[in-house]
Amino acid sequence: MASINLKCPELVLSQFADTGTYAKVISKLHILMPLEILMPDTASEKGKGTKLYNLLTENFQSVTLTTVQRKYFNERKGFEYIQQLSAPEISTVFMEVQNKYYCLAASAALLKYFEFVQNSIYAPRSLKVSFQGSDQTAMIDSASASNLELVVNNRDHRSDQCLLGVLNYTKTPGGERRLRSNILEPLLDVDTINIRLDTLQEFLEDEELFFGLKNAISHFLDIDQLLSVLIQIPKQETVQVAEAKITHVIQLKHTLELVTPMRMALKSCKTALLTAYSSMLEDSRFELILEQIKTVINDDINYMTGSLNMRTQKCYAVRPNINEFLDIARRAYTEIVDDIAALVGQLGEKHSLPLRTSFSTARGFFIQMKLEGVALPGGQLPSEFIKVTKYKNNYSFTTADLIRMNDRCDEALREIYHMSYVVVCKLLTVVHDSIHCLYKLSDAVSMLDMLLSLANACTVSNYVRPEFTDTLAIKQGRHPILERIRGQQPVSNNSYISEGSNFIILTGPNMSGKSTYLKQVALCQIMAQIGSFVPAEYASFRIADQIFTRIGVDDDLETNSSTFMVEMKEVAYIIHNVSHRSLIIIDELGRGTSAEEGVGICHAICEFLLNMKAFTLFATHFLELCQLQSLYPNVENQHMLVQHTHAEDAERVVYTYLLGCGQSEEKNYGIRAAEMTALPRTIIQDAKAVAGKVSQKLWAKHHSDFDTVRQRAIYHLATRLIQTARNSQLDPGSLRLYLQGLKKQYEDELQIASGTAVTYTEE
Repeated sequence: MASINLKCPELVLSQFADTGTYAKVISKLHILMPLEILMPDTASEKGKGTKLYNLLTENFQSVTLTTVQRKYFNERKGFEYIQQLSAPEISTVFMEVQNKYYCLAASAALLKYFEFVQNSIYAPRSLKVSFQGSDQTAMIDSASASNLELVVNNRDHRSDQCLLGVLNYTKTPGGERRLRSNILEPLLDVDTINIRLDTLQEFLEDEELFFGLKNAISHFLDIDQLLSVLIQIPKQETVQVAEAKITHVIQLKHTLELVTPMRMALKSCKTALLTAYSSMLEDSRFELILEQIKTVINDDINYMTGSLNMRTQKCYAVRPNINEFLDIARRAYTEIVDDIAALVGQLGEKHSLPLRTSFSTARGFFIQMKLEGVALPGGQLPSEFIKVTKYKNNYSFTTADLIRMNDRCDEALREIYHMSYVVVCKLLTVVHDSIHCLYKLSDAVSMLDMLLSLANACTVSNYVRPEFTDTLAIKQGRHPILERIRGQQPVSNNSYISEGSNFIILTGPNMSGKSTYLKQVALCQIMAQIGSFVPAEYASFRIADQIFTRIGVDDDLETNSSTFMVEMKEVAYIIHNVSHRSLIIIDELGRGTSAEEGVGICHAICEFLLNMKAFTLFATHFLELCQLQSLYPNVENQHMLVQHTHAEDAERVVYTYLLGCGQSEEKNYGIRAAEMTALPRTIIQDAKAVAGKVSQKLWAKHHSDFDTVRQRAIYHLATRLIQTARNSQLDPGSLRLYLQGLKKQYEDELQIASGTAVTYTEE
């Protein structure tokens, strides 16, 4: 794969092995959100597409899929392009890609197509080129990203009630893009994550640094987009091209002038990442480029909002006495603008009306008048006012003379832009030699903006710094999105998954909070792996290389798949791609077929997954699956607690949303949910009677024999001892107490199994 974003001048190359389902390709494309995908024409010869071609047309129906001739996928040409275009100090990519023939071939076709479509080329030695392997970030497939509402809310796509919305306090477009890509591709390297967490810690402890840097970054424009247009060389010169280029140079001057305030804000920093960025900003080339720009561009020219303000800035951008003809054209333009102001004044006096001059990009100069306290002669505007529009209390119009003056004004501007463009292009040829330092600036601004955003999220809610061990342990964890929606702390729960008990079966009534709890664990895992604090009192995580979810029961009309078929496809994807360091969230499985088959399939899938070392949370209504705990020592049953209250001879269920140990003892909770609807009472009573008869066998008690319980107790003791040896930071006295507690717990489990009464309290 080779990809390029027209708003960000970076060519990203990647080459990796994939399965027959092309899961990695599809996931990467969902993250990139492409406008157009290029493939060789051999992918769809004679109307028959290859498997990948057909998958792309199914998964990306709104994306243009273009086939180009196979000859343009040329690895030799691709390597030549990269040697010619890559910025020397940024692109250390040659060694990585020189033998990666496939991504070099893809880059050749992509860059050739870019030249053709954009009608421009990139300036030599100006493009950032990077190679991304697939082993640097955790993989989250597109279905899981959607299920967990990572970057889009499923009910309302414009809502900010998703993980990106919760964490997004960024001030620049680059910072927001970086945060989005990090959420979809969390980090795997613990050292990099801890460097980010150290930086967040410093921001939270040093308010002056936090607010100073936040203020400095908030004034930056989209540096990536600015760089992208600066390094493109158009093949044709038009007025629009000239005008845009002048604007971009003004924006570049504005950006470079912000380096000093940013450097000052970082002066007192201590952590490694901030110190590195502070040193990078000391680079003398920033001042050098700014001085070169100021030899051509006026000092008092600034980037402004407002069409007339910006038009004036562009007109007078180039210093006087650089081009004599340019100075003459500008004097002519000034005279025309003065004449327009005089004309409007004369018209106001002539008709005794409060007229004022206005400007818009579409209309040029025109006349406006407020109707308040104005009496029009005969209730009509004078006949020489033409193209009249009325909006609320305002009239807008022009005259034949003013239209002619606008034409003269535009002609003068065209000359100004053309001559300014020639001067600016000479300037840019000099700037291109030092362009790589601007890539470093762009990287620094977007990274710091993202980290400031994550720190800001910590100040809004009570988050804690996570640790990284071989155990997932969360004390009083909360659902980050639910916390934002409610505006107050939701019910918090503890989570514990280790190598010794890595398969959790979660049961409980409908609406008791199972799905919310499962998503909460996955969202906290992702937050930790992007370098964010998490909503909890304490949190420890094991790095997950892949995060899988199987949530929801929907038919898929597009692929003609039933509810059950969709479930099976999603589970097949998990089974084919799971590793020992994955995190798996499964919420309901086997509901789309008969109860017997559903239990059978779930049992078989559970047995496959629990033999892996992956951490799995499996929510189900099939209570038969809870028997797995007596068969396998690494399985643990948990349930969502509910309370029963009696009022006016009716029983009510109160949902606590709290997690408890063991399987759920609730009966007929589906019927209770049905009672809340408008179903007739007779139907409910019949349902209870039939359900009672059917479930008698299922609720028979299952007792494990002594040997099974003994093996389970030994297994739990062994895994906890290994875990303590790896991760314990206790002092000798505390460690001795902890080990004594483990021994007592082990002895008590054996006594319970042998039928001896025991009093046991677990703290």
